[in-house]
Amino acid sequence: MDRGQEHETGVGVEETAGVEVRGRQKSATREWIEALVVAVLLALFIRTFVVQAFKIPSGSMIPSLVVGDHILVNKFIYGIRIPVLDTWILGPWAPERGDIIVFKYPYDESRDFIKRVIGLPGEVVEVRGNQVYINNKPLGESYPMYEDSARPANPHSVGGFSGPITVPRDKLFVLGDNRDHSQDSRFWGFLDIHKVEGEAFVIYWSWDSQEGGPRWNRIGKVID
Repeated sequence: MDRGQEHETGVGVEETAGVEVRGRQKSATREWIEALVVAVLLALFIRTFVVQAFKIPSGSMIPSLVVGDHILVNKFIYGIRIPVLDTWILGPWAPERGDIIVFKYPYDESRDFIKRVIGLPGEVVEVRGNQVYINNKPLGESYPMYEDSARPANPHSVGGFSGPITVPRDKLFVLGDNRDHSQDSRFWGFLDIHKVEGEAFVIYWSWDSQEGGPRWNRIGKVID
């Protein structure tokens, strides 16, 4: 082989090596983009169908949940719903009494509310003073908070509701644990089961804005 041929061969090797480097760079970029797309899709899937984070903005669920609590909500425990179509492909199954649920506020579905399930479909609900009755039997509750348990409930807090009234099919009667400061079924009526988004199950973070620091004793607390 003469020098001219050697020179031409050398140039060919250099060009091939350059193409390989550019190919590896394009492949690495493509892999990074694909990984990012997969991560975004996975996050959207988890948020839509599995679990979603919410922040507690008001005191209506004190003492169970306080302002500044950040919670996780199980979104598939009552079935599988496609939010964009507002269609359930599995369920919904009725929550159990005592479940703390997140749902679309009936009069403004852009807002999320959180309350505790008290009355189930077919049950007769009645409120006498600070006592809730289900099917004419007093409901044992350890979670409600009243400003003064020795006096009748705040007339404003009960929203004119006393009952007895039967919970319709596919409906729920829900109350806030902070009974004197909660907008709930006493004000706006029954909750449609189809508007339930999921059950709150854990506090993953809690921030005390007044003290300017985290509430370490609440982080990781199971919600019940």
